[in-house]
Amino acid sequence: MARGARYSRWDGTQHGFDFDADAVMAELGDDLVHHGDPNAALRRLLQSGFRDRGGREVEGVRSLLDQLRRRRRERLEQHDLGGAYAEVAERLRDVVDTERSAIDDLERAARESGDLRRAELTGEAAGERRLQLDLLPPDLAGQVQALSGYDFVSPEAREAFEQLVGELRQELAQSWLDRMAAGGTSPGDLARTKDMLAELNRMLEQRAAGEEPDFEGFMSRYGDFFPEGPTTLDELLEAMAQRMAAMQALLNSMTPEQRDQLQRLSDQLLSDMDLRWQVEQLGANLRQAFPEAGWQRSYDFEGTDPLGWGEAGEVLEELGDLDQLEQLLRSAASPGALAEVDLERARQLLGDDAAGSLEQLAEVARMLADAGFVEQREGRYELTPRAIRRIGEQALSELFRRLSRDALGRHHVERLGVGHERAYQSKPYEFGDPFNLDIHRTVRNALRRGGPGTPVRLDPDDFEVEETELSTRAATVIMLDVSLSMAMRDNFLAAKKVAMALYSLITGAFPKDFVGMVSFGKLARELRPERLPELSWDFDYGTNIQHGLLLARRTLARQSGTRQVLMITDGEPTAHLEAGMDRPFFNYPPTSATVDATLAEVNRCTRAGIRINTFVLDATPELRHFVEQLTRLNRGRAFFTTPATLGDYVLVDFMDSRRSSRRTGRRRTA
Repeated sequence: MARGARYSRWDGTQHGFDFDADAVMAELGDDLVHHGDPNAALRRLLQSGFRDRGGREVEGVRSLLDQLRRRRRERLEQHDLGGAYAEVAERLRDVVDTERSAIDDLERAARESGDLRRAELTGEAAGERRLQLDLLPPDLAGQVQALSGYDFVSPEAREAFEQLVGELRQELAQSWLDRMAAGGTSPGDLARTKDMLAELNRMLEQRAAGEEPDFEGFMSRYGDFFPEGPTTLDELLEAMAQRMAAMQALLNSMTPEQRDQLQRLSDQLLSDMDLRWQVEQLGANLRQAFPEAGWQRSYDFEGTDPLGWGEAGEVLEELGDLDQLEQLLRSAASPGALAEVDLERARQLLGDDAAGSLEQLAEVARMLADAGFVEQREGRYELTPRAIRRIGEQALSELFRRLSRDALGRHHVERLGVGHERAYQSKPYEFGDPFNLDIHRTVRNALRRGGPGTPVRLDPDDFEVEETELSTRAATVIMLDVSLSMAMRDNFLAAKKVAMALYSLITGAFPKDFVGMVSFGKLARELRPERLPELSWDFDYGTNIQHGLLLARRTLARQSGTRQVLMITDGEPTAHLEAGMDRPFFNYPPTSATVDATLAEVNRCTRAGIRINTFVLDATPELRHFVEQLTRLNRGRAFFTTPATLGDYVLVDFMDSRRSSRRTGRRRTA
């Protein structure tokens, strides 16, 4: 049976088009243009986050860290570690009060019976019991120890005390043992737990001695203790180190009095010395193996909700996981580092939205690599040629959107003539024209001259031929000012974006054209266009237009066709390089020697047939005067503009000059 497909109108709620490499590249666009470093751009994206194409926010590390801090503060302001002691003390007071009431009832019943001998004996025993209760130690551990040897009169008091002791033993066992392994707390379970710990300590000693422990055998015997299913000994030890570190954080967070009471209760209720030794030995081994597990952590609980010891372990483990996630986020230098995050645990701690953001952030670098935009070399990401083209296309698209609808169509073609490309216009045939006959217009001319009817008789004056444009090759060098003033005046990003857009336009719309790049600061450098995204400004003072024009002229000397320089600058020449000089001469304000050397290079470009069009940002009177001299000598054009409108001027002028270079001419004969 043939399968069918159902389609529905896109309403913005469907998934599948909201997060891809193109969306990430668009988000990184300005950052990559400004700095050209994908590693730095990815770090900034990682910190700030972004919005996908569906408008949904992918939270960055800064926002996630704020959530972590809020979650930690909520937990600390909710609970009180001392509440568990207060609850135990209250229950012990209830046991003692119940016992006192039972003693009073017994003594009263003896007196009412009239049996003086029995009343006397009962009174003596009652006094002894009251004295024992009066002399109970003030601390919880001492009270538990004293009451454990006390002969209760009240069955209710005895039952309540035994229940309390059982619960305390259970909680303490869970605190000390269940934080390490999922064993039970019955006598048989505790014995098996002790055996497990002893074997684990032996494996650690074997590893320290260079031997290979039998991890698989250990897991076959005690795998039920570890529901998370570690596959290696290292995974097992790391999990246990985190659990024991959480328990240590609980102790660190207590006051000295609370810590002492817990220790004495543990001594009283968990009296297996061998088990205690195995636990302490394992703790020492794990501290040495995992010193960064957070053994020194402590927390200041400020709430009122009593926190029992069993529950305290869970809360401390949660706080430890929050700390660990925070440390990982703070140390993440690239999105790929987030692949180590336990997304399920992050979802439990921070919710679905935060976990989704972490997952998407972790995917960013992989998506860019899979799409061919970046590749990793020696631990760093580098832009590929495809990424450079995409950045240029984005810059070009942005600039074109700002132009008016007819901005690139308002320039007139100067003359028509023989060529290869149809102009979709016609002209009366003249001797020497290619006989590309426009049949429609030719027949219409004959009908207009001879009237309707058949046959249609053609006359030479009826002939019209299609006009064609002459395609010519152009060579362009883009000269980009990278002097410090471009960055200080906030002109560099706009200028670099325009240069990339222009490169994308030339290579895309005019693939046969040549385009070169020259950057100039205190010195000029030829730049491979594909390395343009990595270009940054010079941290040295100097605007060496003379050297830049020299390199541009030498580059264009190897090219044919129309040759031009498009120069973007915000400063007059303050440096020049003369023959025999190892270092450029710099002076501000400009000296006549620098200006003269620069204008001499302008004259050489003019004699070589190279047109210089200059785009001037933040023109001062001195810069305007220099550009007027340059234009007068070269007969190029000058545009005084701002970063906001620079792209409009450059693109319109380039398209105008490019159309003018595709000239056609009319041929006339007598």
